[in-house]
This record gives sequence, C-alpha cells and structure tokens, in this order.
Amino acid sequence: MFLARFKHRGRTYNGVLYPDRNVLVPIRGSIFGEREPAGGEIWVGDVELLPPVVPSKIVCVGKNYADHAREMKGDVPEEPIIFLKPPSAVIGSNQAILKPSWAGRVDYEGELALIIGKTCKDVSPEEAPDYIGGLTCFNDVTARDLQKKDGQWTRGKSFDTFAPMGPWMVDTPDWAGRRIRTRLNGAVVQDSTTDMMVFNPFFLVSFISRVMTLYPGDVIATGTPAGVGPLQGGDEVEVEVEGIGVLKNHVVEV
Repeated sequence: MFLARFKHRGRTYNGVLYPDRNVLVPIRGSIFGEREPAGGEIWVGDVELLPPVVPSKIVCVGKNYADHAREMKGDVPEEPIIFLKPPSAVIGSNQAILKPSWAGRVDYEGELALIIGKTCKDVSPEEAPDYIGGLTCFNDVTARDLQKKDGQWTRGKSFDTFAPMGPWMVDTPDWAGRRIRTRLNGAVVQDSTTDMMVFNPFFLVSFISRVMTLYPGDVIATGTPAGVGPLQGGDEVEVEVEGIGVLKNHVVEV
C-alpha cells in the first residue's frame, strides 16, 4: 500500500494513494495504525505532497555499497558507519534543494530509506522486519568539500534541504532486489540494486537499535551506490527506487 502525507486546502493529512487512479484518500490518525478513511477521494494534482513522515532523527549509513566505497578511495567497512542528519534538513518531492554558493561542491546520493514503524531498541536482525513501517526514496545531499575539510560529516550533510525524501512510502519491509537509479537532468548517473548493499537493512536496524532507540517515523538511509556527482543551480535530480516511486527535486543556488 502507498501511504503519503499531503496538504490540501491548508490542512495536512495522512492518506492512502491509489496510483492507478491518481487519487488520495485521507485517513485518521497515524499511518502506522488502523487506517480509517476520513474523507473522499482527492486528485493528486490538487495536493502538495509532503515528506511521508516527520522523523525525530535520520540515521544514515556510509559506504554501504562496495563500489561507492572504492570511488571514494576508501575500504569497505568492517561494520556499518553511521551518522545523523537533522530533521531540519528534510524536504519532500518537488521541493528545492538549496545549494549554498560558498559551500563548494554539493553532491547527490540516491538511496533506499527505511521508515521505522514502532519503537525499536535492541532488536535482532530476525525481528527487524516487524519494526520497519515502510520504504521510501532518499537523497543524501552532501557538501563534499566541507565533508573532506572537516574530517567528519556533520556540517557537510546537515544543511537545510539536504535530506529530500518521498514522494510517499510503501508499507512493506521487503527491500531486496529493488533497482535504484538516480537521474540528473534526465541522464542516468547511478544504477544499481539494493542487493549490492554490504550490510542489509535488517542487519542495519538491529545494529542501530543497539546504539539508540528508534521511534515511529525515524528514517534509516541505507547508503548510496557508485556514481555520485555534483549538483548545480538549475539542475533537476531524480531518485527512483523500483516499486516505490520517483523523488524529484530541483536545485537553487543561494
């Protein structure tokens, strides 16, 4: 099932998307609970799509594709490398990525993201599927020069608008075998599958939950394959994950 957050006539809703008809049906309460309809059908073209969740934190995984680790001239890690993006970085599909003119090179990084569906602490990989509320597309936008300059990743990963996600979520933990592609101005620049991850999502949920409690709506971005590259003002970048949708953003230099 496709689930979305959206704004219609000044109000924000959770809803079920029916892509075959291009309509949304608002629901009452959380997208992770009982989904009771709260209104009639609304045409997708009449709404503003919002990020599918409002996370308390975004946990990202670095170098989780061997080909990306190599292109960054690094080794494949022995255990997951994790870092955080702040909730203030989140934007939805069709919103602008703001590229600071003083920040140097800013890169796209297309990824599959997991959305946590219930409070999660110290779970095993076998238990992890029960805690994944859904999947979505993610772009781990990165100020690459600042990342290298600082020697750690917080500043380069945390600018406002540097965590696009959406356009909606699919309520399944079934991450395997999904093709992931990034397009820049219509040209494919990343093309891989989720099976190429070094650490699979169920292991990641377990690993991270042994460090920090994950809450409903929290996001785990599972890493990017090879092919990352720079964004310029006026660019349009799309992240597509098979069976989920296309996250589309344009770039504005500020």
